[in-house]
Amino acid sequence: MRPQDGSVRPHYAALESRLSTLSAAQLAERQRTLERFFLLQGITFTVYGGETTTERIIPTDLLPRIIPADEWAKIEAGLTQRLRALNMFLADIYGEQQILMDGVVPRELVLCAPSYRREMQNLFVPHAAYANVCGSDLIRQPDGSFAVLEDNLRVPSGVSYMLANREASKRVFPGTFRGANVRAIDRYPDLLLSTLKSMAADWRPNPQVVVLTPGVYNSAYYEHAYLARLMGVPLVEGRDLVVHENMVYMRTTTGLKRVDVIYRRVDDDFIDPLTFRRDSGLGAAGLFNAYRAGNVVICNAPGTGVADDKAVYAYVPQIINYYLGEDAILPNIETFLCREPAQLSHVLANLDKFVVKAVGASGGYGMLVGPHSSKAQQDEFADALKADPENYIAQPTIQLSTAPCLVDATIEPRHVDLRPFILSGDRITVTPGALTRVALRRGSLVVNSSQGGGSKDTWVLAGDPKAPRT
Repeated sequence: MRPQDGSVRPHYAALESRLSTLSAAQLAERQRTLERFFLLQGITFTVYGGETTTERIIPTDLLPRIIPADEWAKIEAGLTQRLRALNMFLADIYGEQQILMDGVVPRELVLCAPSYRREMQNLFVPHAAYANVCGSDLIRQPDGSFAVLEDNLRVPSGVSYMLANREASKRVFPGTFRGANVRAIDRYPDLLLSTLKSMAADWRPNPQVVVLTPGVYNSAYYEHAYLARLMGVPLVEGRDLVVHENMVYMRTTTGLKRVDVIYRRVDDDFIDPLTFRRDSGLGAAGLFNAYRAGNVVICNAPGTGVADDKAVYAYVPQIINYYLGEDAILPNIETFLCREPAQLSHVLANLDKFVVKAVGASGGYGMLVGPHSSKAQQDEFADALKADPENYIAQPTIQLSTAPCLVDATIEPRHVDLRPFILSGDRITVTPGALTRVALRRGSLVVNSSQGGGSKDTWVLAGDPKAPRT
């Protein structure tokens, strides 16, 4: 909100002016109002390993993060470029594999990745849109520009919290919100439904869409139910689906009804026990055969996780250049591949300075934050790196940018990142908003909700309506 000289950044001026009129007690009351809204809506998230409870209200900060129009224009262009290239990469590696033959990305890096699905080889995907919903994590660099920390192309979560934060924000700062010219995100459910339907529109005039959830014990179940309700489509579990003659049907009170598009929130391994994990009870037997026959569309497509593998991430700028002939608009963070002996030695010698991540992990698990780790933790990771170097990458510890947060009735800085959501079907659409994740503990750099982080609303300003658009 304030640069080093203590002034107020122009896009924060209206909010800062409003905050200056509120006492600590009034701010605290507004925070309680926001929390009551989340409680009444049942907006929860599961924090695994909690000592007292597994399900709790997701921590939410009162103060919105504000992004001016010119910054968002670059983010939007960069994310569109990135997802377009990643979809082309997925179509290639599950097709002719030209990028692997040309040596742009090492063949063994892709074909040996845990998330690579040979079952997807040479299957038709409508519009070559493998990743229909993508949530890329962005951070602000010291020079103020944005960079991509990682891509999430498998079953990215958090969009319901983005929508809920917006509803709560309108309640606690109604006047400031109305005067700020904030771009609307209310149409996201309609855009998502339109994107999903476009995946089957060529062969079904009004495709039946369902949301496939693992069930009520999943950490993001609230989001699954919330999106299904807003889109007006059924929420189903694997036991609600039946496959007959390579057609997928859902059980209803009036009999079986055909399903055309499945927005799945179940990991690849569990969607079909006949094709993937045989002990899975979360999917439907024969579902992948129906997909292979072209009688149902699964969104996101199985096997998309290979494109957000943390080792493949290091090659995304080259992937963009290879397919589009362009430089990446949004750069990557410097990444060391532990599979390379020289880079492994460098990482081992500097474990106290690096963030080390398992290539297939997500949600903040399987990670070492060097500066905040003990010697015992570093030694444990050193042994793991030596035993399986191909499973790890390392990045310099990034000092995440901060945003103002309400902490114990006072405004303090907390580290944040940014997760915008991109939809890809017959076209690519970037939602003009994002989930800002917050590391609520003082000095913490871990923003994942599964690791105790929180969130806040993100206001993307529309800018001057009279200004020419590029």
